[in-house]
Amino acid sequence: MNRIDRTRPDSPPLAGPGPWPVGVETRVLTDPARFAPEVGAVVPRALTVECWYPAASGTPVGGIYRSLLRDGVTPVCLHGRAARGAAPAEGEFPLVLISHGYPGNRYLMAHLAESLASRGYRVAAADHPGSTYDDQAPIGATLYHRPLDQRFLLETLGGVAVIGYSMGGYGALVTAGAGVAPDLVGPEIAPPGGGLAIHRHPEPPEGLRAVVAIGPWGNGRGVWPEGALAGVGLPLMVMAGSLDDTSDYEAMRGIARAAGGTLVTFENAGHNAAAPIPAPEESHAHSDVLGWAPFLHYADAVWDSVRMNALAQHFATAFLDRHVKGDAGCDAWLDPMRGAADMPGIRLERWEKAAHPAR
Repeated sequence: MNRIDRTRPDSPPLAGPGPWPVGVETRVLTDPARFAPEVGAVVPRALTVECWYPAASGTPVGGIYRSLLRDGVTPVCLHGRAARGAAPAEGEFPLVLISHGYPGNRYLMAHLAESLASRGYRVAAADHPGSTYDDQAPIGATLYHRPLDQRFLLETLGGVAVIGYSMGGYGALVTAGAGVAPDLVGPEIAPPGGGLAIHRHPEPPEGLRAVVAIGPWGNGRGVWPEGALAGVGLPLMVMAGSLDDTSDYEAMRGIARAAGGTLVTFENAGHNAAAPIPAPEESHAHSDVLGWAPFLHYADAVWDSVRMNALAQHFATAFLDRHVKGDAGCDAWLDPMRGAADMPGIRLERWEKAAHPAR
């Protein structure tokens, strides 16, 4: 059984499940008039969105998600704690947006979504068209659309925080105010017609209060010019594997340093650090479509995925509780000297924000 909610007895205190039962529903939200440089026209852009939320007391635990593997063709059934269509709990809960990598889908970080929902957050994760396992367009389309998707969803749903993995982390940084380099607008990876110029001087959506970037792509590829990352004027946490050669560990550390953020390092982990669900059983077999086993898309060569997921849940919850809910009691978990004292393989660093961030 492919459970996305597994934990361990040595999981840190803020790893899920938390005190609330969890409900889930699927919605389709459409940006009615998005210019798409890949087709040179204004077209509607429909996003399938999974929405998790604290559920009413007495909600039964358990439900399934029907998804695809990384090969884009193999169906897989995932099991979690969320009950589909459950009655919501009474009260107001802040909304967090989760944005997957390239390629990925809305279930890639479902472990984190369920955990956050069980601790008093509403969580939304969308399939980003052109960036999913069965719909993978050239990367330029993702560079253009990802920040716009995030802004649309945050504004439509009233989100106060964004968590992005890999290309989702790139989008989160742009969404938070990090304008892309002028010379990124026209290279081979960019969409046609200089479309990335729209991301030269981004303004964060009103109400956005915190950003978590997991394995964020881009800083090692010249995406941001000198000083641009200081334009992220919001609290920022970066999670990164020290052996990540996809997003480049030192480049990710540079993001946290330039933006005055907090860095959670998974020592000796690669690009799959912290974000993906445990590898489904079906992923173990060789894929003729990919030429390799999809297992490699989810797993790390050194770390146990369940352990990484628990640590990601813990630190993301501590960070959001502090900067969204104002819980000063979480400061100890975010303190570089104390926060990871009993967590082998984890290193915490934090930098001060510049007094006058460049925009």
